[in-house]
Amino acid sequence: MSAAPPRFYDELAHWWPLFSPPPEYVEEAEDLLPRLGPRPEGRRATLLELGAGGGSLASHLKHHYQLTLTDLSPAMLAVSRDVNPECEHIAGDMRSLRLGRMFDVVLIHDAIMYAIQPEDVRATLRTAAVHCRAGGTVAVLPDYVRETFEAGTDHGGHDAEDGRGFRYLEWHWDPDPSDCTYLVDYAFLLREADGAVTVEHDRHVEGLFPRADWLRWLGEVGLSAESAMDGFGRDIFIARHRETSAS
Repeated sequence: MSAAPPRFYDELAHWWPLFSPPPEYVEEAEDLLPRLGPRPEGRRATLLELGAGGGSLASHLKHHYQLTLTDLSPAMLAVSRDVNPECEHIAGDMRSLRLGRMFDVVLIHDAIMYAIQPEDVRATLRTAAVHCRAGGTVAVLPDYVRETFEAGTDHGGHDAEDGRGFRYLEWHWDPDPSDCTYLVDYAFLLREADGAVTVEHDRHVEGLFPRADWLRWLGEVGLSAESAMDGFGRDIFIARHRETSAS
């Protein structure tokens, strides 16, 4: 993991609502919720998200769980607070965060892609394990595992009511298939409310590991895990505690 976040999670973070707004996560939330296991009776279930980013997915989960949202980037947490003002927000590194409490569900969405070395992934999974109560669920949703990665492009963006606009081209590619990373290059077209347009480039280095490694690392921190394809053709790892777990 880089000590400094990519520009999109720092100086450009205020554009996030026009890049990946909550309405784009409706179907993903509907797919994910049944996988998180039954919620307890007699109290509201709790969920900790590691690397919650701008809070777009969380905006759909908060109706079902009491959320604690964490992220390394203060700028992204500020975006999430606007979307989810009723939720707890905590700045912290998902590799080392220790809150001293446990949750019914610990979720790591695509922020796990910024764990670019095996030790980063293992440290993050250990964080998840120590915050998950007995009988709870840890859910990990990488964009790709090694077996499913294919180079390609994506594009999109939205307009704001104040006249601002955002468009992007995403290009994900792997210059060296022998290592455990790939690259995502973004080209952003940013239109201000006065009509001025600027162009920005942002490069993200992301981790890429075989499915078997994920399952082994989850086992190492005391979690019994299974892998399944979600409704969008991506691996999702659902794990639950064994009798003991790493601390």
